[in-house]
Amino acid sequence: MLDLVSPFAYAAVEEQWLGGTTARRGDTVMARGEGCWLWDVEGKRYLDLTAAQGVAMLGHCHPVLSAAIAEQAHQLIACPNFVYNDTRARFAAALGAVLPAHLNHIFLANSGAEAIDGAIKLARLATKRTGLVSTMRSFHGRTIGALSLTWEPKYREPFQPMLDVTHVTYNNLAKLDAAVNETTAAVFVETVQGEGGVNLGNAAFLQGVQRICRARGALLIIDEIQTGFGRTGKWFGHQHFDLQPDIICMAKGLGGGFPMGGLAYTDQVQASLYAGAHGSTFGGNPLACAAGLAALQVYQDEHLIERSAQMGEFLRQQLGEALHDRTIVREVRGVGLMVAIELREKVGPYLKALMEDKGVLALPAGANVLRLLPPLIISEAEIEIGVRAIADVLPA
Repeated sequence: MLDLVSPFAYAAVEEQWLGGTTARRGDTVMARGEGCWLWDVEGKRYLDLTAAQGVAMLGHCHPVLSAAIAEQAHQLIACPNFVYNDTRARFAAALGAVLPAHLNHIFLANSGAEAIDGAIKLARLATKRTGLVSTMRSFHGRTIGALSLTWEPKYREPFQPMLDVTHVTYNNLAKLDAAVNETTAAVFVETVQGEGGVNLGNAAFLQGVQRICRARGALLIIDEIQTGFGRTGKWFGHQHFDLQPDIICMAKGLGGGFPMGGLAYTDQVQASLYAGAHGSTFGGNPLACAAGLAALQVYQDEHLIERSAQMGEFLRQQLGEALHDRTIVREVRGVGLMVAIELREKVGPYLKALMEDKGVLALPAGANVLRLLPPLIISEAEIEIGVRAIADVLPA
């Protein structure tokens, strides 16, 4: 065991063994969390408006979630999928109860990228086609399959060749109409593009995508990895638009912060599957399922889906009032607790100033967008602290 005596020592060890793949801001070493707050190893407190990149929907170390994980860890952690498990069964039933009624089959994985890759496989199997359509400014993950669907060239180009994917302009139905044909297995779309800038899908586009998919035999697959489990003020982002996707991809909030991913899909997709068509060694392990079951309980008991809509409206209203006269701000937009402040300058320096000078964590969404994904439990008082900090670092 290394005897690390300073933040710089911790940072040096991570850089030695884990560096080179993750962009970092400064040498901060986080040690613990509670609710919407984090503390570093030196005791400095930070308001986390990122929910650990959108996953800690219940805040950090929610007592119900922590207790469920601890209890399950004393019972059974790993269980092979060729036998049944009580915790997995309870979780599947609880998840099925909050899913749209037409999505009545579930596959459990470990991450969002795994869910996306699984959806690609299922779409090809169900349609006997190979073509894929995605959108510009989309982000779906970093495995080869998920990266193929992701648009940003800087992510894709070093790892070519990718799967054959056609990327069309987001919210442009004519472009998508031209791209979907008899070779298309599926169209992948986000109802809100998170990484791409918190770009809001419009109803005419999204409903048109569904109509085109139905007419041409392609599956509609909605990436709910960031927009699911109350982030947008509904259980799932597609519910704002009365859509009936063939598959949705889930992660982030699925386990309340514990690593977990999954797919939900229709009878049509299920009918094409056979034993061994897809699988996962760790997917649906009892520890993750205990976390997911606890998270679902908290979402409902604390009315967090409705709370997200209310707190999101309050956050956007507060930002609008605080920033209305700032020429650097081009737009404040969002839905639920998924909010963007689009700037006329690069966002990096302001994220750094927020963290170092104000003790507030926020995210980028492209070069000039400051993204806020706070835990769904955030209070009005905590929102006001965050808004004041943002107003303080952005120039008049």
